Amino acid sequence: MINVTVKLWEEGSYKAADGSGFVPTLTTYVLDNSPEMDINRKRASILICPGGAYAFTSDREAEPVMMKFLSEGYNVFILRYSVAPARHPQPLLDVSRAVWLIRQNAEAWHVDTEKIAVCGFSAGGHLAVSLGVFWNEQYIKEAIGMPEGMNRPNALILAYPVITSGEYAHKGSFENLLGENATEEQLKSMSLELHVNEMTPPSFIWHTFNDELVPVENSLLFAQSLRKQGIPFELHIYPDGPHGLSICSKETAVYPSQINSHAATWVPLCIEWLKYVFEE
Repeated sequence: MINVTVKLWEEGSYKAADGSGFVPTLTTYVLDNSPEMDINRKRASILICPGGAYAFTSDREAEPVMMKFLSEGYNVFILRYSVAPARHPQPLLDVSRAVWLIRQNAEAWHVDTEKIAVCGFSAGGHLAVSLGVFWNEQYIKEAIGMPEGMNRPNALILAYPVITSGEYAHKGSFENLLGENATEEQLKSMSLELHVNEMTPPSFIWHTFNDELVPVENSLLFAQSLRKQGIPFELHIYPDGPHGLSICSKETAVYPSQINSHAATWVPLCIEWLKYVFEE
């Protein structure tokens, strides 16, 4: 296995907003090829963006999720992106840089560059969708010095994502991303259901009906916008479960209510969807 942690930004090109010395990182969990099998194999890859309301990146939505996808033969990458007091667009620049870095290292990391999915949980879902709708913005290319399209994901995997800044908003995520005094225009600019376009990637979305922190309407609004643009998606709304279920098992549960065998089916359903989308 190729397991390394890479700083996304060169020394001097990134300064943590809180003066902590933090630099966003990409950690690789890459299945190495073997002469006993297919020495030239290229694998589909999953980039995980943990949640945490843009205040932190949750460990519960990082390595445990990685293990699920790794066991199914995917290369997996975990992004530790910028959070408050860092503001937009820094997290979006981080995830853009991460996808580009994966493509730049495709040969060494055995990556099929046409099969890269970004998987986001809660606020990490907002970041994943932000990339899905804004990947071709000129300011991103200029900030990173990146060729056109090198940061575009081929698919999105969204677990109870933060989407809207409107009636059903998770206000804490938007305050951390944009600041407590964000204008209505700024809030609308990051209300992602308003920005879906024909180049937004196909998406796998799941949520629980009674999510108390990020209302299910976030996923419904995004799915509706995808439908209007003719973008394929698969949507699962589970009838019960709190916010932040991760893989829904004892490995990630803090409370008994976070063990949910029914909602845990999102993982195998997602694997089947990936096989369909990536034609594997």
